[in-house]
Amino acid sequence: MTDASRTTDDGARPVDSGAAAQVLFDGGRLVLLDDPGEHGSYHLPRIDGGARHPASARSGSSALSLDEALWCSVRPLGTAEHVLRAWATGTAAPGPVPWEDPESVAPVRVRAGAIVIREAQMLLIRFDEKGRTHYEIPGGGVEPGETLTEAVVRELREETALEGTARHEVARVWKDGRREHYFRVDATGEVGAPEHLDNYGGAPAWMPLDRLPDTPLWPRRLAWRIPRWHRTAWPGRPLELADSIDDLDAWCGW
Repeated sequence: MTDASRTTDDGARPVDSGAAAQVLFDGGRLVLLDDPGEHGSYHLPRIDGGARHPASARSGSSALSLDEALWCSVRPLGTAEHVLRAWATGTAAPGPVPWEDPESVAPVRVRAGAIVIREAQMLLIRFDEKGRTHYEIPGGGVEPGETLTEAVVRELREETALEGTARHEVARVWKDGRREHYFRVDATGEVGAPEHLDNYGGAPAWMPLDRLPDTPLWPRRLAWRIPRWHRTAWPGRPLELADSIDDLDAWCGW
């Protein structure tokens, strides 16, 4: 891939300067192309210089409502984030939009995060910095030679003192060259004292699930999905998302 094809507005989401995605609505539903492969994803139609991409022509098409599209992996992930954001805020319009695909380049960092829930509360790491508070899901970088599940168990132990067993991966999130994997984890034991943990100044905190959507939590696009999954059903395969949100206090419903 050339440097020009990787140029972005903020260095985070690779943009293919020779392609665009086509936003098309049919009766208020977004037209997407089915992925018949193992990912079970949908794709925005691709256009190159006004011509539809040959790979897209081999796929079938579906028209999804906003609520349906929010619970699917839609590619390219960076473009899908912007389209869903516009749709959720009532500003979506048909036409071409830039093709932004964070999956097209190798991540500079891979992170594994632990979703630990007890009695309708989720374990988070709280940070108080410069008069502001934000939260993150426990986790950290995957070390060389380490599997994702080994990393998530180790990071949970280092950040909370809990011992965990990874169940299954529920989400993957791309941002600023990072790829983050989030697992449901069964954990035993009690949370340790902050001074004995490795949290870079943060501290473990239990948060009621019904407060997560209004909590300044990273990843923002999981903050409202996790309570819904807990009430209904967890995804059978990881939901794949890009997240460019920097204001963790802002509303997010896409």
